[in-house]
Amino acid sequence: MQSFQILKNDSEQRLDSFLKKLFPQASLSFIFKSIRTGKIKVITLDEQKTKQKPEYKLSTWETVNVYLGETEIQSLRENIKDNVVVSQDKKLHKKDIIFEDEYLLILNKNPGINVHPWDHKSEEVSLIEQVQDYYAQKLDSLTFSPSLAHRIDRDTSWVIVIAKQKQALVQIVQDFKEKNALKKMYFTVVIGKLSHQSWTIKKSLARREKAHNENKIHISESWQEAITHYKVLDEYILQLPEWEVTLSAVEVQIETGRMHQIRVHMAHIWNPILWDKTYWDKKLNSYFEKNYYIQRQMLHAWKLELMHPIKKKALKIQAPLKADMQKFIDSIKK
Repeated sequence: MQSFQILKNDSEQRLDSFLKKLFPQASLSFIFKSIRTGKIKVITLDEQKTKQKPEYKLSTWETVNVYLGETEIQSLRENIKDNVVVSQDKKLHKKDIIFEDEYLLILNKNPGINVHPWDHKSEEVSLIEQVQDYYAQKLDSLTFSPSLAHRIDRDTSWVIVIAKQKQALVQIVQDFKEKNALKKMYFTVVIGKLSHQSWTIKKSLARREKAHNENKIHISESWQEAITHYKVLDEYILQLPEWEVTLSAVEVQIETGRMHQIRVHMAHIWNPILWDKTYWDKKLNSYFEKNYYIQRQMLHAWKLELMHPIKKKALKIQAPLKADMQKFIDSIKK
């Protein structure tokens, strides 16, 4: 027999859901039968051992007793991931932490890193693995680990929010879905002079089915609404060997969070993001890569305004430009 005490991050979930996470090798039919026959019991806060129904909601400090042999319990818990340990050169840098408390971790993500280990079919260390390594044993939970509140592109530097507690995750994921719950601001460098110093782009977007190595997202008036506001911050005129090019530094705010929204909207008005491999000119991208050492799209999520999901206090987060983008801006200013 083994006992599992319910901690805060494990509470408020159904007994069967908790057991499925605790025992990934167990089938639901096995879990239901074990509850029904009394091989799994919950010791409630009043210390009465009782059989419970699968839909019973667990509370903090209750205990789940599992009356199975040690070998069987071990086999049911196979494939539980050990704590992730990454090499010293791949660890999360404290300089990338913008905000942290007991509920949230907010990072200034580096470009060129996957957020999940299975993204892009890569074996590189992912952001979430760096976070798990950073906390190691500090966040005790049987079924919950730090989780992303939203998704981001691999090649974009970004303010990214990670929930350290389940209660915070549930609330902030909901906030990201609601149109006016968050204010997300981006800094980008686009090609060309904007026709307006400030403007709003309202163009619905759709995803191309079975798109591979091409434009996955396109303008489609009959699909998902997408709203992008922009404001020109600065303009730079560069005299290249074969032509003159204007680059514009732009602040972008999005009301909707569609896939590739900013990239597609800016390309649609003929002001694509510099070095966007998917939605613009490869020849011009190649020139800037060769002469300015740019190797990713010039897009950075730099400001985020949100309500703290638990403390209900306004948070205003700003992430400094990453070194590669700041170096490029400094060079074209000259």
